[in-house]
Amino acid sequence: MSIVLHGVAAGKGIAIGHAHLITRGTAEVPQYDIEASRIDAEVARFETAIKATRRELEQLRNAIPENAPTELGAFISLHLMLLTDVTLSREPIDILKEQHINAEWALKQQSDKLSAQFDSIDDAYLRERKQDMLQVVQRIHNHLAGLGNDLNLADNPFEDTILIAHDLSPADTVLFKEQHITAFVTDIGGPTSHTAILGRSLNIPSVIGLHNARSLITENETVIVDGINGILIIAPDEPVLNEYRRLEREYRSHKRELNKLKKTAATTADGINIELSANIESAEDIKALHAVGADGVGLFRSEFLYLNRDTLPTEDEQYEVYSGIVKKMKGKPLTIRTVDLGVDKNPRWFGQNATPNGSLNPALGLTGIRLCLAEPVMFRTQMRAILRAAAHGPVRLMWPMITSVSEVRQCHVHLETAQKQLAERGETFGDISAGCMIEIPSAALTVGSILKLVDFISIGTNDLIQYVLSVDRGDDAVSHLYQPSHPAVLKMVQHIIKTANRMEKSVSVCGEMAGDTTFTRLLLGMGLRRFSMNPNNLLAVKNIVLQSDTAKLEDAAAKILRNEDPEKSEKLFKQLNLITGDA
Repeated sequence: MSIVLHGVAAGKGIAIGHAHLITRGTAEVPQYDIEASRIDAEVARFETAIKATRRELEQLRNAIPENAPTELGAFISLHLMLLTDVTLSREPIDILKEQHINAEWALKQQSDKLSAQFDSIDDAYLRERKQDMLQVVQRIHNHLAGLGNDLNLADNPFEDTILIAHDLSPADTVLFKEQHITAFVTDIGGPTSHTAILGRSLNIPSVIGLHNARSLITENETVIVDGINGILIIAPDEPVLNEYRRLEREYRSHKRELNKLKKTAATTADGINIELSANIESAEDIKALHAVGADGVGLFRSEFLYLNRDTLPTEDEQYEVYSGIVKKMKGKPLTIRTVDLGVDKNPRWFGQNATPNGSLNPALGLTGIRLCLAEPVMFRTQMRAILRAAAHGPVRLMWPMITSVSEVRQCHVHLETAQKQLAERGETFGDISAGCMIEIPSAALTVGSILKLVDFISIGTNDLIQYVLSVDRGDDAVSHLYQPSHPAVLKMVQHIIKTANRMEKSVSVCGEMAGDTTFTRLLLGMGLRRFSMNPNNLLAVKNIVLQSDTAKLEDAAAKILRNEDPEKSEKLFKQLNLITGDA
């Protein structure tokens, strides 16, 4: 009997193949006391496991194929960075010595503590880094237990193999190309996990967050992975197989057509030019940006320079990163968001300011621009580095989590101070546009006043939706209530766009809504002319843009915006998305 499971769509596409269950070696974590005379030997055993894990990850990084996604190397480097961080490499030793316990149990205590810290992070992407930490911990545990860390793919007899795993690490995917892996599914993982990002980057169908898929599938069983709708079908019957074979052919044909649009200007059927930019996280992402012909970077998340380290990045260190990206942009604009973190995410930086228990809800505490304004030296250091990088090409500076006009005024004071400091030092720096993220309801409702003080704004729909609906999309218990099409969300987005257009200020959307083709026509009908998204979504959005007539879409969008019943939204969206420039 067929079984249908629903999860999170990661890599787009459809795959039909034979299931191969990953039986990664794991061991129960033992707990026992260590005599004082054996403590040094236990410390040495732990340090040996750390060294073995480091060699293993370095070998995997060196084995990355030339045609692999750029993200793969970056993610394995992140695992190496996590491994060398004192929280994993040294603090378990302190626990071991203090409690006189075995290395495995000391490491487990530390990983449980770190897991709790990650769970308290509001930002979905950063919260998902918990899985990266746990993957590194598992590698260390396996070395302590004398187990291997490979995927056990040697006995795989099929060329249409679909991996079924509890979880996959970035290092695991190094083996995909040579092993004919056509798709994968995992029991855990969210939309911003590295597993999901790699699924998109590898361009292979994948569905994650299925909870118990592995326990329901037998080895070599026929399965269908629908990476478009986030569906896994176990033991499909012949009619279902035939239908998905047809859908698979159609999808491949559609992908070939999209690839022809790389050099086509994003101009609507009625002649309106639309700017399609990319969201990036590192210099390695620039290759993907140029590959799809993006107009620039609409969001560079700079906080990754600040993670997993004991000290803040220096001005020169940041300048090297920012200027390197500017040069690789080849004249296209780069928008850098200043650090969007909170003390809950890396308290080692902040010393006496670090109060992990100071806020019952870190999302409502000292985070985003609040933290930057509370740490002016850190804030001005970053802005000086960005200003210096702007001497090499067009750069825009964007402040996160703005809630009021007063915060924008304070940001400008710090920006002017940073400029004066550079001038006094005789440093070369460039002119820069200054803008902010609109992702808090208070900012959305007072956006007119904020726009008087900035050159541009960008709507962060991911956080805006969560705050408007009071829903944590990373929480399985309530994630179904996370509805980008909710009338309250759409009315707020429309208010922001309409106000910016009236004041002739640049406005873009840089949340996931920008890369979701379900919303492309609606946003165009609302008057949006600038989108920023994951590079993998850009050509599909461009395809919709080319078919759209903005004049026709305005009336349909207005009809959706008059609706206040969430249950009617889906029907209205279907009607809207039938409208093309030829309709």
